[in-house]
Amino acid sequence: MTEHDLTKLAYKTLQQGKSLAGLAHKGISTKLMEVFAPDSMPNTSEITQDLLIELKKSMEALEQTDWEDASEGLYPKKQLFQAPWLEWFAKYPLIWLDMPSIWKRRVKRDVRDIPKEINKEKYPDYYLQNFHHQTDGYLSEHSAEIYDIQVEILFNGTADSMRRRILSPLKNGLKRFEGRDMADLKVLDVATGTGRTLEQIRTAFPNIELFGIDLSSSYLKQASKYLNNANGQLVQLIRGNAECMPFSSGSFQALTCVFLFHELPKEARQNVINECYRLIEPGGTFILADSIQFNDSPQFAPVMDNFRKFFHEPYYLDYVKDNIDLRLKEAGFTDIKAHSHFMTRVWSAYKPC
Repeated sequence: MTEHDLTKLAYKTLQQGKSLAGLAHKGISTKLMEVFAPDSMPNTSEITQDLLIELKKSMEALEQTDWEDASEGLYPKKQLFQAPWLEWFAKYPLIWLDMPSIWKRRVKRDVRDIPKEINKEKYPDYYLQNFHHQTDGYLSEHSAEIYDIQVEILFNGTADSMRRRILSPLKNGLKRFEGRDMADLKVLDVATGTGRTLEQIRTAFPNIELFGIDLSSSYLKQASKYLNNANGQLVQLIRGNAECMPFSSGSFQALTCVFLFHELPKEARQNVINECYRLIEPGGTFILADSIQFNDSPQFAPVMDNFRKFFHEPYYLDYVKDNIDLRLKEAGFTDIKAHSHFMTRVWSAYKPC
């Protein structure tokens, strides 16, 4: 076998292992919840065998796209294996230890169980919740420390593969500024969380100047540990609300935003899009990635329905029915394109010159 073949086999083996681990964790944790907190179990839609086959095909197509993009040089193949495995392994017991408090909140229907010391005036009301029922919402270091491994489990090991789907439209967008030095190009990641997307961008485009903004100081601390203790360009991290960001108009050649919009009420969704439009230089691009929706992936409607029932996602149903293309147009964006990859929909749009 060639080195290419061996690397591909290693990647596929890794993805299969992560998928099995995610399925096993969710199966065991669900059985435990049925035993110890049966009142917290929602009434979910049936997932048929045909639907499982469709999901498997969609996941395999995502993995194939991920491999092909790496093979064609969009990002180094090492990014396919880039994850803090030892750190996640050490933190995995924390997820199990956290479950009783999650079950308790689910039984009590308590979705506003956030740290008492938080100054609520610093955050919009919609943010002060236990999204996915997670402890402390997004407002503690404990939450930030286990978030990435929680998301990997949720998506059966495909979270990073889905995030990477922004890199191709980002590359196409930056080509519009080919006459400039790459070091002069600025990209902002909106709602950057723990910085996983920023690290993927930095690996693919090591010379551009990167910024990240998020409402959570705790998550930004985690992002800083992850991004700025490694080799590579310094990433500038700022705390702020995506509805009103502290940057000058036209400051960036591209903006990215991953897994934010399904946790925003509709008014905030439009406000964020409008603000992103303001910050992009004419000719620049906006790349948005979030959940698939009913219109583009009707075959997965039961999965989307179960997601909002099983997790506390108060704005998800509105999001999956929303017309994101129209919202982008209303803000002024043109040349809007969208593609679905397993559970993620990726939009790209341009600010006209």
